[in-house]
Amino acid sequence: MTEEGTSHPHPSCCEHEKQAPRAKKGIRRPLATVLFAMFFLLAASFVFPFLIPFRQTLFQYLKMIGWPVTAGFILGGLIDFYIPREYISKFLAKNRKRTIFYAAGLGFLMSACSHGILAITMEIHKKGASGPAVVSFLLASPWANLPITLLLLGFFGVKGVLIIFSAITISITTGLGLQFLDRRRWIEKNKYSVAVDDDFSVRRDLAQRFRQYSLSARQLAEDFRGIVKGIWALADMILWWVLFGILLASLVGAFVPHGVFQRFLGPSIFGLLITLATAAILEVCSEGTSPLAFEIYKQTGAFGNAFAFLMGGVVTDYTEIGLVWINVGRKTALWMVALSLPQVLLVGILLNKFF
Repeated sequence: MTEEGTSHPHPSCCEHEKQAPRAKKGIRRPLATVLFAMFFLLAASFVFPFLIPFRQTLFQYLKMIGWPVTAGFILGGLIDFYIPREYISKFLAKNRKRTIFYAAGLGFLMSACSHGILAITMEIHKKGASGPAVVSFLLASPWANLPITLLLLGFFGVKGVLIIFSAITISITTGLGLQFLDRRRWIEKNKYSVAVDDDFSVRRDLAQRFRQYSLSARQLAEDFRGIVKGIWALADMILWWVLFGILLASLVGAFVPHGVFQRFLGPSIFGLLITLATAAILEVCSEGTSPLAFEIYKQTGAFGNAFAFLMGGVVTDYTEIGLVWINVGRKTALWMVALSLPQVLLVGILLNKFF
Protein backbone atom coordinates (compact mmCIF):
# COMPACT_ATOMS: atom_id res chain seq x y z
CA MET A 1 0.00 0.00 0.00
CA THR A 2 1.12 3.53 -0.62
CA GLU A 3 0.51 6.86 1.00
CA GLU A 4 -2.17 9.16 -0.35
CA GLY A 5 -1.05 11.03 -3.41
CA THR A 6 1.86 8.73 -4.28
CA SER A 7 1.87 6.30 -7.16
CA HIS A 8 2.47 2.62 -7.54
CA PRO A 9 5.78 1.43 -8.98
CA HIS A 10 3.88 1.22 -12.25
CA PRO A 11 1.20 3.73 -13.32
CA SER A 12 -2.27 2.94 -12.07
CA CYS A 13 -5.64 4.65 -12.09
CA CYS A 14 -6.35 2.90 -8.85
CA GLU A 15 -3.83 4.29 -6.41
CA HIS A 16 -4.63 3.06 -2.94
CA GLU A 17 -3.76 4.81 0.24
CA LYS A 18 -2.39 3.18 3.36
CA GLN A 19 -4.82 0.80 4.95
CA ALA A 20 -6.75 2.43 7.79
CA PRO A 21 -6.18 0.84 11.18
CA ARG A 22 -8.66 -1.73 12.39
CA ALA A 23 -11.29 -0.73 14.88
CA LYS A 24 -9.99 -2.86 17.74
CA LYS A 25 -6.83 -4.89 18.10
CA GLY A 26 -8.68 -7.75 19.80
CA ILE A 27 -11.66 -7.84 17.44
CA ARG A 28 -10.88 -11.42 16.40
CA ARG A 29 -11.59 -12.73 19.90
CA PRO A 30 -15.29 -11.72 19.78
CA LEU A 31 -15.54 -13.27 16.30
CA ALA A 32 -14.07 -16.53 17.58
CA THR A 33 -16.43 -16.47 20.58
CA VAL A 34 -19.53 -15.94 18.44
CA LEU A 35 -18.47 -18.62 15.96
CA PHE A 36 -17.83 -21.06 18.81
CA ALA A 37 -21.26 -20.38 20.34
CA MET A 38 -22.96 -20.75 16.96
CA PHE A 39 -21.26 -24.03 16.07
CA PHE A 40 -21.75 -25.38 19.60
CA LEU A 41 -25.50 -24.77 19.44
CA LEU A 42 -25.65 -26.20 15.92
CA ALA A 43 -23.85 -29.35 17.03
CA ALA A 44 -26.05 -29.60 20.11
CA SER A 45 -29.17 -29.36 17.94
CA PHE A 46 -28.34 -32.78 16.49
CA VAL A 47 -28.36 -34.21 20.03
CA PHE A 48 -31.12 -32.23 21.75
CA PRO A 49 -34.38 -32.06 19.75
CA PHE A 50 -35.55 -28.83 21.43
CA LEU A 51 -32.73 -26.99 19.58
CA ILE A 52 -33.90 -28.10 16.14
CA PRO A 53 -36.07 -24.96 15.69
CA PHE A 54 -32.98 -22.87 16.43
CA ARG A 55 -31.01 -24.68 13.74
CA GLN A 56 -33.79 -24.28 11.19
CA THR A 57 -34.24 -20.59 11.98
CA LEU A 58 -30.49 -19.96 11.85
CA PHE A 59 -30.20 -21.56 8.42
CA GLN A 60 -33.15 -19.47 7.21
CA TYR A 61 -31.43 -16.29 8.37
CA LEU A 62 -28.09 -17.30 6.86
CA LYS A 63 -29.77 -18.06 3.55
CA MET A 64 -31.63 -14.77 3.73
CA ILE A 65 -28.65 -12.50 4.36
CA GLY A 66 -25.72 -14.52 3.03
CA TRP A 67 -25.68 -12.98 -0.43
CA PRO A 68 -26.34 -9.35 0.62
CA VAL A 69 -23.64 -9.48 3.31
CA THR A 70 -21.13 -11.08 0.94
CA ALA A 71 -21.91 -8.48 -1.71
CA GLY A 72 -21.46 -5.75 0.88
CA PHE A 73 -18.00 -7.03 1.81
CA ILE A 74 -16.95 -7.29 -1.84
CA LEU A 75 -18.19 -3.80 -2.65
CA GLY A 76 -16.51 -2.51 0.51
CA GLY A 77 -13.23 -4.12 -0.58
CA LEU A 78 -13.53 -2.51 -4.01
CA ILE A 79 -14.14 0.90 -2.43
CA ASP A 80 -11.23 0.34 -0.05
CA PHE A 81 -8.79 -0.34 -2.87
CA TYR A 82 -10.03 1.76 -5.77
CA ILE A 83 -11.64 4.89 -4.31
CA PRO A 84 -9.25 7.56 -2.95
CA ARG A 85 -10.20 9.34 0.25
CA GLU A 86 -10.38 12.64 -1.61
CA TYR A 87 -13.42 11.42 -3.54
CA ILE A 88 -15.40 10.56 -0.40
CA SER A 89 -14.22 13.67 1.45
CA LYS A 90 -15.22 15.80 -1.55
CA PHE A 91 -18.88 14.80 -1.32
CA LEU A 92 -19.47 13.29 2.14
CA ALA A 93 -17.12 15.02 4.58
CA LYS A 94 -18.05 18.70 4.45
CA ASN A 95 -20.47 20.19 6.96
CA ARG A 96 -22.98 21.32 4.37
CA LYS A 97 -26.63 20.45 3.93
CA ARG A 98 -26.07 19.00 0.47
CA THR A 99 -23.66 16.48 2.00
CA ILE A 100 -26.60 14.85 3.78
CA PHE A 101 -28.65 14.78 0.59
CA TYR A 102 -25.72 13.18 -1.22
CA ALA A 103 -25.46 10.54 1.51
CA ALA A 104 -29.20 9.78 1.54
CA GLY A 105 -29.27 9.63 -2.26
CA LEU A 106 -26.31 7.27 -2.32
CA GLY A 107 -28.00 5.09 0.29
CA PHE A 108 -31.16 4.98 -1.84
CA LEU A 109 -29.14 3.68 -4.80
CA MET A 110 -27.46 0.91 -2.78
CA SER A 111 -29.03 -2.51 -3.30
CA ALA A 112 -28.11 -3.97 0.08
CA CYS A 113 -30.07 -4.99 3.15
CA SER A 114 -29.48 -3.51 6.57
CA HIS A 115 -26.61 -5.85 7.36
CA GLY A 116 -25.23 -5.95 3.85
CA ILE A 117 -24.89 -2.18 3.97
CA LEU A 118 -22.80 -2.22 7.15
CA ALA A 119 -19.54 -3.06 5.39
CA ILE A 120 -20.11 -0.30 2.85
CA THR A 121 -21.02 2.19 5.58
CA MET A 122 -17.90 1.51 7.60
CA GLU A 123 -15.78 1.69 4.45
CA ILE A 124 -16.99 5.16 3.46
CA HIS A 125 -16.33 6.19 7.07
CA LYS A 126 -12.74 4.93 6.76
CA LYS A 127 -12.51 6.86 3.50
CA GLY A 128 -13.42 10.13 5.19
CA ALA A 129 -17.22 10.49 5.26
CA SER A 130 -18.41 12.57 8.21
CA GLY A 131 -20.43 11.05 11.04
CA PRO A 132 -23.68 12.76 9.95
CA ALA A 133 -23.21 11.54 6.38
CA VAL A 134 -22.46 8.00 7.57
CA VAL A 135 -25.63 7.92 9.69
CA SER A 136 -27.78 9.37 6.90
CA PHE A 137 -26.40 6.79 4.47
CA LEU A 138 -26.99 3.99 6.98
CA LEU A 139 -30.58 4.99 7.73
CA ALA A 140 -31.59 5.58 4.10
CA SER A 141 -30.32 2.42 2.50
CA PRO A 142 -32.10 -0.59 4.06
CA TRP A 143 -35.69 0.60 3.54
CA ALA A 144 -35.22 3.12 0.75
CA ASN A 145 -33.17 1.22 -1.80
CA LEU A 146 -34.67 0.28 -5.15
CA PRO A 147 -35.19 -3.49 -4.65
CA ILE A 148 -36.92 -2.94 -1.32
CA THR A 149 -39.06 -0.23 -2.92
CA LEU A 150 -40.45 -2.85 -5.30
CA LEU A 151 -40.85 -5.37 -2.48
CA LEU A 152 -42.75 -2.94 -0.27
CA LEU A 153 -44.98 -1.86 -3.15
CA GLY A 154 -45.79 -5.52 -3.69
CA PHE A 155 -46.82 -5.96 -0.05
CA PHE A 156 -48.45 -2.62 0.76
CA GLY A 157 -49.41 -1.22 -2.63
CA VAL A 158 -49.38 2.57 -2.85
CA LYS A 159 -48.90 2.78 0.92
CA GLY A 160 -45.42 1.38 0.38
CA VAL A 161 -44.47 4.78 -1.05
CA LEU A 162 -45.19 6.32 2.37
CA ILE A 163 -42.69 3.94 3.98
CA ILE A 164 -40.01 4.87 1.43
CA PHE A 165 -40.67 8.60 1.72
CA SER A 166 -40.72 8.48 5.51
CA ALA A 167 -37.47 6.48 5.64
CA ILE A 168 -35.64 8.95 3.39
CA THR A 169 -37.06 11.92 5.32
CA ILE A 170 -35.91 10.52 8.67
CA SER A 171 -32.45 9.77 7.28
CA ILE A 172 -32.12 13.37 6.04
CA THR A 173 -33.49 15.10 9.14
CA THR A 174 -31.33 12.93 11.41
CA GLY A 175 -28.26 13.74 9.32
CA LEU A 176 -29.03 17.46 9.42
CA GLY A 177 -29.50 17.28 13.18
CA LEU A 178 -26.14 15.58 13.56
CA GLN A 179 -24.55 18.28 11.41
CA PHE A 180 -25.91 20.86 13.82
CA LEU A 181 -24.29 18.94 16.69
CA ASP A 182 -21.09 18.52 14.68
CA ARG A 183 -20.72 22.27 14.27
CA ARG A 184 -20.88 22.58 18.05
CA ARG A 185 -18.38 19.73 18.50
CA TRP A 186 -20.92 17.58 20.35
CA ILE A 187 -20.10 14.51 18.27
CA GLU A 188 -16.84 12.99 17.08
CA LYS A 189 -14.92 14.19 14.04
CA ASN A 190 -13.78 11.65 11.47
CA LYS A 191 -10.02 11.29 11.81
CA TYR A 192 -9.84 9.75 8.33
CA SER A 193 -11.16 12.83 6.51
CA VAL A 194 -8.73 14.69 4.28
CA ALA A 195 -8.75 18.32 3.22
CA VAL A 196 -9.96 18.77 -0.35
CA ASP A 197 -9.84 22.02 -2.30
CA ASP A 198 -13.16 23.29 -3.62
CA ASP A 199 -11.75 23.30 -7.16
CA PHE A 200 -10.71 19.61 -6.93
CA SER A 201 -12.40 17.75 -9.79
CA VAL A 202 -13.17 14.08 -9.34
CA ARG A 203 -13.81 13.79 -13.07
CA ARG A 204 -10.42 15.18 -14.06
CA ASP A 205 -8.61 13.15 -11.43
CA LEU A 206 -10.39 9.96 -12.48
CA ALA A 207 -9.61 10.58 -16.16
CA GLN A 208 -5.93 11.07 -15.30
CA ARG A 209 -5.83 7.85 -13.28
CA PHE A 210 -7.38 5.89 -16.15
CA ARG A 211 -4.83 7.27 -18.59
CA GLN A 212 -2.04 6.15 -16.28
CA TYR A 213 -3.48 2.69 -15.63
CA SER A 214 -1.53 -0.17 -17.19
CA LEU A 215 -3.61 -3.30 -17.72
CA SER A 216 -1.43 -6.34 -17.15
CA ALA A 217 -1.43 -9.64 -15.31
CA ARG A 218 0.86 -8.16 -12.67
CA GLN A 219 -1.45 -5.18 -12.17
CA LEU A 220 -4.54 -7.38 -11.95
CA ALA A 221 -2.83 -9.62 -9.39
CA GLU A 222 -1.89 -6.57 -7.31
CA ASP A 223 -5.43 -5.25 -7.56
CA PHE A 224 -6.84 -8.60 -6.45
CA ARG A 225 -4.54 -8.77 -3.43
CA GLY A 226 -5.49 -5.22 -2.43
CA ILE A 227 -9.21 -5.96 -2.72
CA VAL A 228 -8.88 -9.15 -0.65
CA LYS A 229 -6.98 -7.24 2.06
CA GLY A 230 -9.75 -4.65 2.15
CA ILE A 231 -12.43 -7.36 2.41
CA TRP A 232 -10.55 -9.10 5.22
CA ALA A 233 -10.13 -5.85 7.18
CA LEU A 234 -13.88 -5.19 6.92
CA ALA A 235 -14.79 -8.76 7.86
CA ASP A 236 -12.48 -8.51 10.87
CA MET A 237 -14.32 -5.37 11.94
CA ILE A 238 -17.93 -6.26 11.14
CA LEU A 239 -18.54 -9.98 10.75
CA TRP A 240 -18.79 -10.83 14.45
CA TRP A 241 -21.48 -8.17 14.92
CA VAL A 242 -23.51 -9.63 12.06
CA LEU A 243 -23.18 -13.19 13.35
CA PHE A 244 -24.03 -12.09 16.89
CA GLY A 245 -27.22 -10.46 15.61
CA ILE A 246 -28.16 -13.58 13.65
CA LEU A 247 -27.51 -15.78 16.67
CA LEU A 248 -29.81 -13.77 18.96
CA ALA A 249 -32.48 -13.38 16.28
CA SER A 250 -32.44 -17.13 15.64
CA LEU A 251 -32.92 -17.90 19.34
CA VAL A 252 -35.79 -15.44 19.63
CA GLY A 253 -37.37 -16.50 16.36
CA ALA A 254 -37.21 -20.16 17.34
CA PHE A 255 -38.43 -20.00 20.94
CA VAL A 256 -40.72 -16.96 21.22
CA PRO A 257 -44.17 -17.75 19.76
CA HIS A 258 -45.33 -15.41 17.00
CA GLY A 259 -48.69 -15.13 18.72
CA VAL A 260 -47.02 -13.34 21.62
CA PHE A 261 -45.84 -10.59 19.27
CA GLN A 262 -49.15 -10.28 17.47
CA ARG A 263 -51.02 -9.98 20.77
CA PHE A 264 -49.05 -6.93 21.90
CA LEU A 265 -48.48 -5.10 18.58
CA GLY A 266 -51.76 -3.22 18.27
CA PRO A 267 -52.20 0.37 17.01
CA SER A 268 -51.45 2.11 20.31
CA ILE A 269 -48.49 3.87 21.90
CA PHE A 270 -47.83 0.75 23.93
CA GLY A 271 -48.10 -1.37 20.79
CA LEU A 272 -45.65 0.91 18.98
CA LEU A 273 -43.13 0.66 21.82
CA ILE A 274 -43.42 -3.13 21.90
CA THR A 275 -43.05 -3.18 18.12
CA LEU A 276 -39.83 -1.17 18.34
CA ALA A 277 -38.50 -3.49 21.05
CA THR A 278 -39.35 -6.49 18.87
CA ALA A 279 -37.69 -4.91 15.84
CA ALA A 280 -34.52 -4.26 17.84
CA ILE A 281 -34.24 -8.01 18.47
CA LEU A 282 -35.52 -9.47 15.21
CA GLU A 283 -34.21 -6.96 12.64
CA VAL A 284 -31.81 -8.99 10.52
CA CYS A 285 -32.39 -8.15 6.89
CA SER A 286 -34.80 -5.84 5.10
CA GLU A 287 -35.87 -8.55 2.67
CA GLY A 288 -36.67 -10.80 5.66
CA THR A 289 -38.45 -8.35 7.92
CA SER A 290 -40.61 -6.84 5.16
CA PRO A 291 -42.91 -9.90 5.15
CA LEU A 292 -43.03 -9.78 8.96
CA ALA A 293 -44.00 -6.11 8.81
CA PHE A 294 -46.78 -6.93 6.35
CA GLU A 295 -47.95 -9.74 8.65
CA ILE A 296 -48.19 -7.23 11.51
CA TYR A 297 -50.23 -4.92 9.28
CA LYS A 298 -52.48 -7.77 8.10
CA GLN A 299 -53.11 -9.10 11.62
CA THR A 300 -53.56 -5.79 13.45
CA GLY A 301 -54.40 -3.21 10.77
CA ALA A 302 -51.72 -0.97 12.30
CA PHE A 303 -49.87 0.49 9.32
CA GLY A 304 -47.82 2.73 11.61
CA ASN A 305 -46.64 -0.33 13.54
CA ALA A 306 -45.50 -1.94 10.29
CA PHE A 307 -43.44 1.15 9.51
CA ALA A 308 -42.05 1.24 13.06
CA PHE A 309 -41.07 -2.40 12.77
CA LEU A 310 -39.16 -1.72 9.55
CA MET A 311 -37.50 1.60 10.33
CA GLY A 312 -37.25 1.03 14.06
CA GLY A 313 -35.23 -2.09 13.44
CA VAL A 314 -32.58 -0.04 11.67
CA VAL A 315 -32.57 2.68 14.34
CA THR A 316 -32.45 0.38 17.36
CA ASP A 317 -30.56 -2.61 15.96
CA TYR A 318 -27.71 -3.46 18.35
CA THR A 319 -25.45 -4.55 15.48
CA GLU A 320 -25.58 -1.16 13.78
CA ILE A 321 -25.47 0.85 17.00
CA GLY A 322 -22.48 -1.17 18.17
CA LEU A 323 -20.57 -0.62 14.93
CA VAL A 324 -21.27 3.11 14.94
CA TRP A 325 -20.31 3.24 18.65
CA ILE A 326 -16.95 1.53 18.07
CA ASN A 327 -15.95 2.98 14.70
CA VAL A 328 -17.62 6.38 14.38
CA GLY A 329 -18.00 7.34 18.03
CA ARG A 330 -20.09 6.82 21.16
CA LYS A 331 -21.65 10.29 21.01
CA THR A 332 -22.63 9.83 17.38
CA ALA A 333 -24.24 6.46 18.15
CA LEU A 334 -26.24 7.83 21.07
CA TRP A 335 -27.37 10.93 19.19
CA MET A 336 -28.31 8.79 16.18
CA VAL A 337 -30.82 6.92 18.35
CA ALA A 338 -31.92 10.04 20.25
CA LEU A 339 -32.69 11.95 17.04
CA SER A 340 -34.17 9.22 14.89
CA LEU A 341 -36.22 7.15 17.34
CA PRO A 342 -38.70 9.94 18.27
CA GLN A 343 -39.23 10.56 14.56
CA VAL A 344 -40.02 6.89 14.00
CA LEU A 345 -42.53 6.99 16.86
CA LEU A 346 -44.13 10.18 15.55
CA VAL A 347 -44.46 8.87 12.01
CA GLY A 348 -45.82 5.59 13.36
CA ILE A 349 -48.49 7.42 15.35
CA LEU A 350 -49.49 9.54 12.33
CA LEU A 351 -49.68 6.55 10.03
CA ASN A 352 -51.82 4.65 12.54
CA LYS A 353 -54.14 7.63 12.87
CA PHE A 354 -54.61 8.52 9.21
CA PHE A 355 -53.94 5.27 7.35
